[in-house]
Amino acid sequence: MDRSRVFLFISTLFCLPVFARAQNNHSNNLPPVVQPDTSKNILIIPLNPHGAGQDSSGQFLTLQQCIDYAMQHQPALNKALINVSVAKATNAINLAGWLPQASASGDLIHYIQTSNSSAAITTGGTVTPGGTSTGASRGQYTNTFIPGVSVTQALFNPSLLYAAKSAPVFLKQAQLVTDSTKIFLVSTVSKSFYNVLLTLEQINVLKEDTTRLGKNLRDAYHQYKGGIVDETDYEQAAITLNNSKAQLKQANENVVPQYAALKQLMGFSPEKEFNVSFDTVQMIKGIYIDTTQQLQYEKRIEFQQIKTNKDLQGQLVNYYRTSFLPTVSAFYNYNLAYENNRFSNLLSNSYPSSLVGLSFNIPIFTGFSRLHNLQKAKLQQQLIGWDEADLKLQINKEYTTALASYKGNFYNLQLLQKNVAMARRVYFVVTLQYKQGIVPYLNVITAESNLITSEISYLNALFQVLSSKVDLQKAMGSISY
Repeated sequence: MDRSRVFLFISTLFCLPVFARAQNNHSNNLPPVVQPDTSKNILIIPLNPHGAGQDSSGQFLTLQQCIDYAMQHQPALNKALINVSVAKATNAINLAGWLPQASASGDLIHYIQTSNSSAAITTGGTVTPGGTSTGASRGQYTNTFIPGVSVTQALFNPSLLYAAKSAPVFLKQAQLVTDSTKIFLVSTVSKSFYNVLLTLEQINVLKEDTTRLGKNLRDAYHQYKGGIVDETDYEQAAITLNNSKAQLKQANENVVPQYAALKQLMGFSPEKEFNVSFDTVQMIKGIYIDTTQQLQYEKRIEFQQIKTNKDLQGQLVNYYRTSFLPTVSAFYNYNLAYENNRFSNLLSNSYPSSLVGLSFNIPIFTGFSRLHNLQKAKLQQQLIGWDEADLKLQINKEYTTALASYKGNFYNLQLLQKNVAMARRVYFVVTLQYKQGIVPYLNVITAESNLITSEISYLNALFQVLSSKVDLQKAMGSISY
Protein backbone atom coordinates (compact mmCIF):
# COMPACT_ATOMS: atom_id res chain seq x y z
CA MET A 1 0.00 0.00 0.00
CA ASP A 2 2.80 2.39 0.90
CA ARG A 3 4.68 1.49 -2.26
CA SER A 4 1.59 2.29 -4.34
CA ARG A 5 1.22 5.69 -2.74
CA VAL A 6 4.88 6.52 -3.36
CA PHE A 7 4.58 5.43 -6.99
CA LEU A 8 1.47 7.61 -7.52
CA PHE A 9 3.16 10.62 -5.92
CA ILE A 10 6.26 10.29 -8.11
CA SER A 11 4.12 9.82 -11.25
CA THR A 12 2.13 12.94 -10.40
CA LEU A 13 5.28 15.03 -10.05
CA PHE A 14 6.45 13.93 -13.51
CA CYS A 15 3.07 14.59 -15.11
CA LEU A 16 2.43 18.09 -13.66
CA PRO A 17 4.64 19.97 -16.22
CA VAL A 18 2.95 18.07 -19.03
CA PHE A 19 -0.52 18.95 -17.72
CA ALA A 20 0.50 22.60 -17.23
CA ARG A 21 1.87 22.84 -20.77
CA ALA A 22 -1.22 21.19 -22.21
CA GLN A 23 -3.47 23.55 -20.24
CA ASN A 24 -1.45 26.57 -21.38
CA ASN A 25 -1.63 25.53 -25.03
CA HIS A 26 -5.33 24.93 -24.71
CA SER A 27 -6.07 28.34 -23.19
CA ASN A 28 -3.85 30.34 -25.54
CA ASN A 29 -4.42 30.49 -29.27
CA LEU A 30 -1.90 33.35 -29.77
CA PRO A 31 1.47 32.84 -31.48
CA PRO A 32 4.30 31.67 -29.24
CA VAL A 33 5.95 34.44 -27.21
CA VAL A 34 9.50 35.38 -28.12
CA GLN A 35 11.84 36.67 -25.44
CA PRO A 36 12.19 40.48 -25.89
CA ASP A 37 15.51 42.08 -26.75
CA THR A 38 15.46 44.82 -24.12
CA SER A 39 18.97 45.91 -25.00
CA LYS A 40 17.41 47.90 -27.88
CA ASN A 41 14.62 49.56 -25.95
CA ILE A 42 15.90 53.06 -26.84
CA LEU A 43 15.09 54.16 -30.37
CA ILE A 44 17.77 54.82 -32.89
CA ILE A 45 16.90 58.38 -33.82
CA PRO A 46 18.32 60.67 -36.52
CA LEU A 47 19.10 63.41 -34.00
CA ASN A 48 20.62 62.83 -30.60
CA PRO A 49 18.98 65.31 -28.19
CA HIS A 50 22.13 65.73 -26.11
CA GLY A 51 24.08 66.39 -29.29
CA ALA A 52 21.31 68.19 -31.09
CA GLY A 53 22.75 70.96 -33.14
CA GLN A 54 26.27 70.16 -31.99
CA ASP A 55 28.89 70.80 -34.64
CA SER A 56 32.39 69.47 -34.90
CA SER A 57 33.68 72.23 -32.65
CA GLY A 58 31.30 71.31 -29.84
CA GLN A 59 29.71 74.77 -29.63
CA PHE A 60 27.35 75.24 -26.69
CA LEU A 61 25.35 78.44 -26.21
CA THR A 62 23.57 79.65 -23.09
CA LEU A 63 20.45 81.79 -23.24
CA GLN A 64 22.44 85.00 -22.80
CA GLN A 65 24.86 83.94 -25.53
CA CYS A 66 21.94 83.23 -27.87
CA ILE A 67 20.56 86.72 -27.16
CA ASP A 68 23.98 88.34 -27.68
CA TYR A 69 24.37 86.46 -30.96
CA ALA A 70 20.95 87.65 -32.11
CA MET A 71 21.89 91.25 -31.25
CA GLN A 72 24.69 91.05 -33.79
CA HIS A 73 23.38 88.78 -36.54
CA GLN A 74 19.58 89.06 -36.61
CA PRO A 75 18.56 90.58 -39.98
CA ALA A 76 15.60 92.57 -38.62
CA LEU A 77 17.76 94.25 -35.97
CA ASN A 78 20.52 95.05 -38.45
CA LYS A 79 17.93 96.59 -40.76
CA ALA A 80 16.67 98.71 -37.85
CA LEU A 81 20.23 99.86 -37.11
CA ILE A 82 20.69 100.80 -40.77
CA ASN A 83 17.43 102.77 -40.62
CA VAL A 84 18.94 104.83 -37.78
CA SER A 85 21.80 105.74 -40.09
CA VAL A 86 19.27 106.48 -42.83
CA ALA A 87 17.43 108.83 -40.46
CA LYS A 88 20.71 110.64 -39.69
CA ALA A 89 21.44 111.02 -43.42
CA THR A 90 17.89 112.24 -44.06
CA ASN A 91 18.23 114.86 -41.34
CA ALA A 92 21.54 116.02 -42.81
CA ILE A 93 19.85 116.40 -46.21
CA ASN A 94 16.93 118.36 -44.76
CA LEU A 95 19.25 120.66 -42.80
CA ALA A 96 21.61 121.29 -45.71
CA GLY A 97 19.48 124.28 -46.72
CA TRP A 98 20.87 126.30 -43.81
CA LEU A 99 24.35 126.18 -45.36
CA PRO A 100 25.38 128.54 -48.17
CA GLN A 101 24.28 127.35 -51.59
CA ALA A 102 26.76 128.10 -54.39
CA SER A 103 26.32 127.44 -58.09
CA ALA A 104 28.09 128.30 -61.31
CA SER A 105 26.41 128.99 -64.64
CA GLY A 106 27.15 130.53 -67.99
CA ASP A 107 25.65 131.53 -71.34
CA LEU A 108 27.47 131.14 -74.68
CA ILE A 109 25.56 133.05 -77.40
CA HIS A 110 26.15 133.56 -81.11
CA TYR A 111 23.89 136.14 -82.80
CA ILE A 112 22.86 135.16 -86.29
CA GLN A 113 21.38 138.58 -86.96
CA THR A 114 21.97 141.80 -85.02
CA SER A 115 20.37 145.23 -85.15
CA ASN A 116 22.40 148.35 -85.84
CA SER A 117 19.94 150.55 -83.92
CA SER A 118 21.01 152.35 -80.82
CA ALA A 119 18.54 150.42 -78.70
CA ALA A 120 20.18 148.32 -76.03
CA ILE A 121 20.00 144.59 -76.54
CA THR A 122 20.41 142.39 -73.50
CA THR A 123 22.88 139.66 -74.32
CA GLY A 124 21.94 137.24 -71.58
CA GLY A 125 23.43 136.38 -68.23
CA THR A 126 22.32 134.93 -64.96
CA VAL A 127 19.25 136.07 -63.08
CA THR A 128 19.55 136.96 -59.43
CA PRO A 129 17.15 135.62 -56.78
CA GLY A 130 15.46 139.02 -56.90
CA GLY A 131 14.71 138.60 -60.60
CA THR A 132 17.35 141.09 -61.89
CA SER A 133 19.24 140.16 -65.03
CA THR A 134 23.00 140.43 -64.81
CA GLY A 135 23.59 140.40 -68.53
CA ALA A 136 25.28 143.25 -70.41
CA SER A 137 23.60 145.50 -72.96
CA ARG A 138 26.17 145.42 -75.65
CA GLY A 139 24.25 143.98 -78.58
CA GLN A 140 26.70 145.05 -81.27
CA TYR A 141 28.87 141.95 -80.70
CA THR A 142 28.17 138.75 -82.55
CA ASN A 143 29.57 136.35 -79.90
CA THR A 144 29.13 136.61 -76.14
CA PHE A 145 30.06 134.34 -73.24
CA ILE A 146 28.92 135.23 -69.72
CA PRO A 147 29.99 132.84 -66.93
CA GLY A 148 28.95 133.60 -63.36
CA VAL A 149 28.94 132.41 -59.76
CA SER A 150 25.90 132.77 -57.52
CA VAL A 151 25.88 132.30 -53.73
CA THR A 152 22.74 132.34 -51.58
CA GLN A 153 22.33 132.08 -47.83
CA ALA A 154 18.98 131.30 -46.20
CA LEU A 155 18.22 133.71 -43.34
CA PHE A 156 14.70 132.64 -42.46
CA ASN A 157 12.64 129.78 -43.84
CA PRO A 158 9.67 128.05 -42.13
CA SER A 159 10.44 124.74 -43.85
CA LEU A 160 14.05 124.79 -42.64
CA LEU A 161 12.91 125.67 -39.13
CA TYR A 162 10.55 122.67 -39.16
CA ALA A 163 13.39 120.43 -40.39
CA ALA A 164 15.71 121.69 -37.62
CA LYS A 165 13.17 121.14 -34.84
CA SER A 166 11.95 117.73 -36.07
CA ALA A 167 15.39 116.27 -36.89
CA PRO A 168 16.15 114.99 -33.34
CA VAL A 169 12.61 113.64 -33.06
CA PHE A 170 12.97 111.68 -36.31
CA LEU A 171 16.26 110.26 -35.05
CA LYS A 172 14.67 109.28 -31.75
CA GLN A 173 11.84 107.58 -33.65
CA ALA A 174 14.32 105.43 -35.58
CA GLN A 175 16.19 104.57 -32.37
CA LEU A 176 12.95 103.54 -30.67
CA VAL A 177 12.23 101.15 -33.53
CA THR A 178 15.65 99.61 -32.91
CA ASP A 179 14.93 99.32 -29.19
CA SER A 180 11.56 97.73 -29.93
CA THR A 181 13.26 95.18 -32.17
CA LYS A 182 15.76 94.38 -29.43
CA ILE A 183 12.98 93.85 -26.88
CA PHE A 184 11.17 91.60 -29.35
CA LEU A 185 14.34 89.56 -29.89
CA VAL A 186 15.01 89.13 -26.17
CA SER A 187 11.42 87.97 -25.64
CA THR A 188 11.14 85.62 -28.61
CA VAL A 189 14.64 84.17 -28.35
CA SER A 190 14.10 83.45 -24.65
CA LYS A 191 10.78 81.72 -25.22
CA SER A 192 12.13 79.77 -28.19
CA PHE A 193 15.16 78.75 -26.11
CA TYR A 194 12.86 77.54 -23.34
CA ASN A 195 10.77 75.66 -25.88
CA VAL A 196 13.84 73.77 -27.09
CA LEU A 197 14.89 73.04 -23.52
CA LEU A 198 11.41 71.76 -22.70
CA THR A 199 11.52 69.28 -25.57
CA LEU A 200 15.05 68.17 -24.69
CA GLU A 201 14.06 67.60 -21.08
CA GLN A 202 11.00 65.68 -22.22
CA ILE A 203 13.29 63.52 -24.33
CA ASN A 204 15.44 62.81 -21.28
CA VAL A 205 12.37 61.85 -19.26
CA LEU A 206 11.05 59.64 -22.05
CA LYS A 207 14.45 57.97 -22.39
CA GLU A 208 14.42 57.12 -18.70
CA ASP A 209 10.84 55.94 -19.02
CA THR A 210 11.70 53.76 -22.02
CA THR A 211 14.64 52.24 -20.19
CA ARG A 212 12.49 51.59 -17.14
CA LEU A 213 9.73 50.03 -19.20
CA GLY A 214 12.26 47.84 -21.00
CA LYS A 215 13.37 46.46 -17.66
CA ASN A 216 9.74 45.90 -16.67
CA LEU A 217 9.13 44.09 -19.93
CA ARG A 218 12.10 41.81 -19.33
CA ASP A 219 11.00 41.06 -15.76
CA ALA A 220 7.42 40.39 -16.87
CA TYR A 221 8.67 38.04 -19.55
CA HIS A 222 10.78 36.00 -17.11
CA GLN A 223 7.94 35.91 -14.60
CA TYR A 224 5.60 34.74 -17.31
CA LYS A 225 8.01 32.01 -18.41
CA GLY A 226 8.33 30.96 -14.80
CA GLY A 227 4.57 30.62 -14.50
CA ILE A 228 4.31 33.36 -11.86
CA VAL A 229 2.19 35.80 -13.87
CA ASP A 230 -0.21 35.59 -16.77
CA GLU A 231 0.79 36.33 -20.33
CA THR A 232 -1.26 39.52 -20.36
CA ASP A 233 1.21 41.14 -17.97
CA TYR A 234 3.97 40.66 -20.51
CA GLU A 235 1.80 41.96 -23.35
CA GLN A 236 0.70 45.01 -21.34
CA ALA A 237 4.36 45.79 -20.62
CA ALA A 238 5.13 45.53 -24.34
CA ILE A 239 2.25 47.87 -25.21
CA THR A 240 3.39 50.45 -22.65
CA LEU A 241 6.97 50.25 -23.96
CA ASN A 242 5.84 50.77 -27.56
CA ASN A 243 3.81 53.82 -26.53
CA SER A 244 6.82 55.28 -24.77
CA LYS A 245 8.97 54.64 -27.85
CA ALA A 246 6.44 56.44 -30.03
CA GLN A 247 6.45 59.46 -27.70
CA LEU A 248 10.25 59.48 -27.67
CA LYS A 249 10.37 59.34 -31.46
CA GLN A 250 7.87 62.20 -31.75
CA ALA A 251 9.79 64.34 -29.27
CA ASN A 252 13.03 63.79 -31.20
CA GLU A 253 11.32 64.85 -34.41
CA ASN A 254 9.78 67.93 -32.78
CA VAL A 255 13.11 69.26 -31.53
CA VAL A 256 14.46 69.64 -35.08
CA PRO A 257 12.03 72.40 -36.24
CA GLN A 258 12.29 74.01 -32.80
CA TYR A 259 16.02 74.38 -33.30
CA ALA A 260 15.34 75.82 -36.75
CA ALA A 261 12.96 78.38 -35.23
CA LEU A 262 15.59 79.38 -32.67
CA LYS A 263 18.19 79.72 -35.42
CA GLN A 264 15.89 81.98 -37.40
CA LEU A 265 15.31 84.29 -34.44
CA MET A 266 19.05 84.40 -33.73
CA GLY A 267 20.07 84.91 -37.34
CA PHE A 268 22.16 81.75 -37.02
CA SER A 269 23.38 80.23 -40.28
CA PRO A 270 21.32 77.15 -41.26
CA GLU A 271 24.51 75.34 -42.33
CA LYS A 272 26.03 75.64 -38.85
CA GLU A 273 24.96 73.80 -35.73
CA PHE A 274 25.03 74.46 -32.00
CA ASN A 275 23.71 72.99 -28.80
CA VAL A 276 21.95 74.74 -25.96
CA SER A 277 23.57 74.88 -22.55
CA PHE A 278 21.75 75.63 -19.32
CA ASP A 279 22.05 75.34 -15.56
CA THR A 280 18.91 73.86 -14.03
CA VAL A 281 19.64 75.35 -10.60
CA GLN A 282 20.10 78.85 -12.00
CA MET A 283 17.04 78.40 -14.17
CA ILE A 284 14.87 77.53 -11.18
CA LYS A 285 16.30 80.52 -9.28
CA GLY A 286 15.42 82.73 -12.24
CA ILE A 287 11.69 82.01 -12.12
CA TYR A 288 11.07 84.52 -9.34
CA ILE A 289 9.90 88.08 -10.02
CA ASP A 290 8.50 90.81 -7.83
CA THR A 291 4.76 90.80 -8.54
CA THR A 292 4.10 93.81 -6.28
CA GLN A 293 5.61 96.29 -8.73
CA GLN A 294 3.25 98.89 -10.08
CA LEU A 295 2.66 99.14 -13.81
CA GLN A 296 4.33 102.20 -15.36
CA TYR A 297 3.13 102.97 -18.85
CA GLU A 298 6.12 105.21 -19.59
CA LYS A 299 8.49 102.23 -19.46
CA ARG A 300 6.77 100.50 -22.36
CA ILE A 301 8.53 101.07 -25.68
CA GLU A 302 5.19 101.37 -27.47
CA PHE A 303 4.20 104.24 -25.19
CA GLN A 304 7.47 106.02 -25.93
CA GLN A 305 6.84 105.58 -29.65
CA ILE A 306 3.37 107.11 -29.29
CA LYS A 307 4.87 110.06 -27.43
CA THR A 308 7.45 110.53 -30.19
CA ASN A 309 4.70 110.50 -32.83
CA LYS A 310 2.84 113.16 -30.82
CA ASP A 311 5.96 115.34 -30.76
CA LEU A 312 6.40 114.97 -34.53
CA GLN A 313 2.77 115.81 -35.15
CA GLY A 314 3.05 118.84 -32.87
CA GLN A 315 6.00 120.08 -34.91
CA LEU A 316 3.96 119.63 -38.10
CA VAL A 317 1.07 121.64 -36.63
CA ASN A 318 3.44 124.47 -35.68
CA TYR A 319 4.91 124.40 -39.18
CA TYR A 320 1.54 124.92 -40.85
CA ARG A 321 0.75 127.67 -38.37
CA THR A 322 3.89 129.61 -39.33
CA SER A 323 4.01 128.73 -43.02
CA PHE A 324 2.53 132.16 -43.89
CA LEU A 325 5.80 133.83 -42.82
CA PRO A 326 8.10 135.02 -45.59
CA THR A 327 11.30 133.32 -46.63
CA VAL A 328 14.32 135.62 -46.53
CA SER A 329 17.72 134.93 -48.07
CA ALA A 330 20.83 136.87 -49.03
CA PHE A 331 22.53 136.46 -52.38
CA TYR A 332 25.77 137.42 -54.09
CA ASN A 333 26.43 137.18 -57.85
CA TYR A 334 29.66 137.61 -59.79
CA ASN A 335 29.73 137.56 -63.61
CA LEU A 336 32.29 137.93 -66.35
CA ALA A 337 31.09 139.04 -69.79
CA TYR A 338 33.22 138.13 -72.83
CA GLU A 339 32.20 139.72 -76.15
CA ASN A 340 33.78 139.76 -79.59
CA ASN A 341 32.69 139.58 -83.19
CA ARG A 342 35.31 136.91 -83.90
CA PHE A 343 34.82 133.66 -82.04
CA SER A 344 38.56 132.98 -81.87
CA ASN A 345 39.06 136.24 -79.94
CA LEU A 346 36.03 135.81 -77.69
CA LEU A 347 38.03 135.52 -74.45
CA SER A 348 40.39 138.40 -75.23
CA ASN A 349 38.31 141.02 -73.37
CA SER A 350 36.17 140.63 -70.23
CA TYR A 351 33.68 142.90 -68.50
CA PRO A 352 33.20 141.83 -64.84
CA SER A 353 30.19 142.69 -62.73
CA SER A 354 29.06 141.73 -59.20
CA LEU A 355 26.15 142.43 -56.90
CA VAL A 356 24.81 141.58 -53.46
CA GLY A 357 21.25 141.76 -52.12
CA LEU A 358 18.38 140.33 -50.12
CA SER A 359 15.50 138.29 -51.46
CA PHE A 360 12.16 137.54 -49.80
CA ASN A 361 9.02 135.69 -50.76
CA ILE A 362 5.64 136.15 -49.04
CA PRO A 363 2.81 133.66 -49.70
CA ILE A 364 -0.26 135.89 -50.03
CA PHE A 365 -2.90 133.42 -51.19
CA THR A 366 -2.43 129.68 -51.71
CA GLY A 367 -6.01 128.57 -52.23
CA PHE A 368 -6.54 127.91 -48.48
CA SER A 369 -4.11 124.98 -48.69
CA ARG A 370 -2.28 126.15 -45.56
CA LEU A 371 -5.51 126.25 -43.53
CA HIS A 372 -6.59 122.84 -44.78
CA ASN A 373 -3.19 121.37 -43.99
CA LEU A 374 -3.35 122.88 -40.53
CA GLN A 375 -6.81 121.40 -39.92
CA LYS A 376 -5.65 118.01 -41.21
CA ALA A 377 -2.60 118.06 -38.93
CA LYS A 378 -4.77 118.85 -35.90
CA LEU A 379 -7.12 115.96 -36.72
CA GLN A 380 -4.16 113.62 -37.03
CA GLN A 381 -3.00 114.89 -33.66
CA GLN A 382 -6.35 113.88 -32.17
CA LEU A 383 -6.00 110.41 -33.72
CA ILE A 384 -2.65 109.97 -32.00
CA GLY A 385 -4.29 110.98 -28.72
CA TRP A 386 -6.88 108.24 -29.12
CA ASP A 387 -4.11 105.80 -30.07
CA GLU A 388 -2.44 106.63 -26.77
CA ALA A 389 -5.66 105.98 -24.83
CA ASP A 390 -6.16 102.66 -26.64
CA LEU A 391 -2.53 101.69 -26.02
CA LYS A 392 -2.95 102.20 -22.27
CA LEU A 393 -5.92 99.83 -22.29
CA GLN A 394 -3.93 97.24 -24.26
CA ILE A 395 -0.93 97.54 -21.93
CA ASN A 396 -3.15 97.15 -18.86
CA LYS A 397 -4.75 94.05 -20.40
CA GLU A 398 -1.37 92.53 -21.27
CA TYR A 399 -0.06 93.23 -17.78
CA THR A 400 -3.03 91.74 -15.93
CA THR A 401 -3.08 88.70 -18.22
CA ALA A 402 0.67 88.10 -17.86
CA LEU A 403 0.52 88.58 -14.08
CA ALA A 404 -2.36 86.15 -13.68
CA SER A 405 -0.66 83.61 -15.95
CA TYR A 406 2.59 83.86 -14.00
CA LYS A 407 0.92 83.45 -10.63
CA GLY A 408 -1.17 80.50 -11.82
CA ASN A 409 1.77 78.74 -13.44
CA PHE A 410 3.96 79.35 -10.41
CA TYR A 411 1.38 77.82 -8.06
CA ASN A 412 0.92 74.91 -10.47
CA LEU A 413 4.69 74.36 -10.53
CA GLN A 414 4.83 74.05 -6.74
CA LEU A 415 2.07 71.44 -6.69
CA LEU A 416 3.50 69.43 -9.58
CA GLN A 417 6.91 69.37 -7.93
CA LYS A 418 5.32 67.56 -4.98
CA ASN A 419 3.48 65.25 -7.36
CA VAL A 420 6.74 64.14 -8.98
CA ALA A 421 8.24 63.16 -5.63
CA MET A 422 5.10 61.25 -4.62
CA ALA A 423 4.77 59.56 -8.02
CA ARG A 424 8.35 58.29 -7.84
CA ARG A 425 7.75 56.93 -4.35
CA VAL A 426 4.50 55.25 -5.39
CA TYR A 427 6.11 53.68 -8.45
CA PHE A 428 8.97 52.33 -6.38
CA VAL A 429 6.62 50.78 -3.80
CA VAL A 430 4.20 49.34 -6.36
CA THR A 431 7.06 47.80 -8.34
CA LEU A 432 8.32 46.03 -5.22
CA GLN A 433 4.79 44.84 -4.38
CA TYR A 434 4.34 43.48 -7.90
CA LYS A 435 7.61 41.58 -7.77
CA GLN A 436 6.44 40.01 -4.50
CA GLY A 437 3.10 39.10 -6.06
CA ILE A 438 1.04 41.41 -3.82
CA VAL A 439 -0.51 43.63 -6.53
CA PRO A 440 -1.36 42.94 -10.20
CA TYR A 441 0.62 44.42 -13.07
CA LEU A 442 -2.18 46.90 -13.74
CA ASN A 443 -1.05 48.77 -10.64
CA VAL A 444 2.45 49.03 -12.07
CA ILE A 445 1.11 50.42 -15.34
CA THR A 446 -0.98 52.97 -13.45
CA ALA A 447 1.97 54.01 -11.28
CA GLU A 448 4.23 54.26 -14.34
CA SER A 449 1.65 56.36 -16.19
CA ASN A 450 1.26 58.68 -13.19
CA LEU A 451 5.03 59.05 -12.91
CA ILE A 452 5.63 59.95 -16.54
CA THR A 453 2.60 62.26 -16.54
CA SER A 454 3.75 64.07 -13.42
CA GLU A 455 7.31 64.47 -14.73
CA ILE A 456 6.17 65.81 -18.10
CA SER A 457 3.62 68.07 -16.40
CA TYR A 458 6.29 69.41 -14.07
CA LEU A 459 8.58 70.24 -16.99
CA ASN A 460 5.73 71.94 -18.84
CA ALA A 461 4.90 73.95 -15.73
CA LEU A 462 8.54 74.97 -15.22
CA PHE A 463 8.95 76.32 -18.72
CA GLN A 464 5.48 77.87 -18.67
CA VAL A 465 6.57 79.82 -15.60
CA LEU A 466 9.74 80.95 -17.38
CA SER A 467 7.80 81.96 -20.49
CA SER A 468 5.11 83.75 -18.47
CA LYS A 469 7.86 85.60 -16.60
CA VAL A 470 9.20 86.87 -19.93
CA ASP A 471 5.68 87.97 -20.91
CA LEU A 472 5.28 89.76 -17.56
CA GLN A 473 8.61 91.53 -17.95
CA LYS A 474 7.65 92.61 -21.45
CA ALA A 475 4.25 93.85 -20.25
CA MET A 476 5.94 95.87 -17.51
CA GLY A 477 8.57 97.25 -19.88
CA SER A 478 11.42 95.86 -17.76
CA ILE A 479 13.19 93.69 -20.34
CA SER A 480 16.85 94.61 -20.47
CA TYR A 481 18.89 94.35 -23.67
